[in-house]
Amino acid sequence: MDKFGMYAKFTAKPGVRDQLVGILLEAAAGAESDPGCELYVVNVSETEPDTVWVTEVWSNAEAHEASLQDDTTRAMIQRAMPLNAGVESIPIRPVGGKGIK
Repeated sequence: MDKFGMYAKFTAKPGVRDQLVGILLEAAAGAESDPGCELYVVNVSETEPDTVWVTEVWSNAEAHEASLQDDTTRAMIQRAMPLNAGVESIPIRPVGGKGIK
């Protein structure tokens, strides 16, 4: 299994976290129709009021990269950029567990 995964940490500018969450939830809804996306979960931090985490699992790295070339995805990224104070990503390789095919 050569799955690709990522934890992405978004630090929203003060006061706009919920707007950023809305855009990320739109991305999650769009991922429903992408056969390469197996998991896209938007999480908010209980201890950091401006932090949003996204957990992603893709069938492979190429599927993830292809999703970033989609015009709708690119438009969402452009809308989200002004709301972000910073983004960190941690690539991971899922190896199994509940919810992983």
